Amino acid sequence: MACGMCEAHICDTIRKDFDVKKVKASHTKKMAEIVSKEPLDEQKLRSAIGATGYTVTDVRSEEYVKKGLFK
Repeated sequence: MACGMCEAHICDTIRKDFDVKKVKASHTKKMAEIVSKEPLDEQKLRSAIGATGYTVTDVRSEEYVKKGLFK
């Protein structure tokens, strides 16, 4: 990613192809952060991003823990 429009292309593609709660991309950090209820299919993710002309270099996942005001 090289600019804000690149970020938008990545985010739009992920939102269109996957059921996600949140997606945020940063061209300065060269990464996208995706929040979803269910794990994403890595091959499908790589394919969707690849179709836009970008390359996925690494995929990491961790369980999302929502932080609230009260415990």
